[in-house]
Amino acid sequence: MNYQVKVLRAEGYPRMPWKNGGGSTEEIARDAGAGLDGFGWRLSIADITESGGFSTFAGYQRVITVLQGDGMTLCVDGDDTRPLLPLDPFAFSGESQVSCTLLGGAIRDFNLIYAPQRYSARLQWLDGEQRFFSSASTLLVFSVSELMDVRVGDGVSQLGRHDCLQLDGNSGLVEVSTHGACCIVELLQN
Repeated sequence: MNYQVKVLRAEGYPRMPWKNGGGSTEEIARDAGAGLDGFGWRLSIADITESGGFSTFAGYQRVITVLQGDGMTLCVDGDDTRPLLPLDPFAFSGESQVSCTLLGGAIRDFNLIYAPQRYSARLQWLDGEQRFFSSASTLLVFSVSELMDVRVGDGVSQLGRHDCLQLDGNSGLVEVSTHGACCIVELLQN
C-alpha cells in the first residue's frame, strides 16, 4: 500500500482566532493553504464560551459536533435546530447565517469544513470495536477516548483524547480497525 500515516497530538494543535473575531479554534489538520483561506478541507476544535454568531465560509460545507458541555441549538438562516448534544453531528452550509444558543455553560465543538466542489466527505462517530475498509484518499480518526488503538493495514497507533490519526495518499482499499470512541472522516478528491 502506498499511503502515509501520521499521528497529530492534541497538545500540538495551533490556536487561531475565529474569522469573525468572536473566539478561537485549535486547528487539527487541513489539506493546504494558510490562515483562514485556501484550504479544501479543515478539521478543528472550537471553544464557545457564549451564545453568538458563527463565521461564514462561502463555498464550503460544515459538519459540527459538540464534544464537551451541555450542548447548543443553532439558528440556521432563521430556523432553529434540534438541541445538539455531545457526539450528535449536524451539517449546514458555510454560506448560511448561523448563531448558537448554549444550553448550559461553555462548550467545545469539533468541526469539519470542506469545499464540496473539491472534496466528497463522509463523517461518522463510532464507539466500541469497529473494523471497516476505506478507499478515501485522506482518512482521519479523531479520538474522544482517553486511550485508543487504531490499526491501519499492518500498523498500530495509540491515540489519546483529541489526538488524530491522519492517513494521506491512499489509492486502494485500506483496512482500518478502531477500539474506542472516535470520529471517522473520509475525504475523496473530486
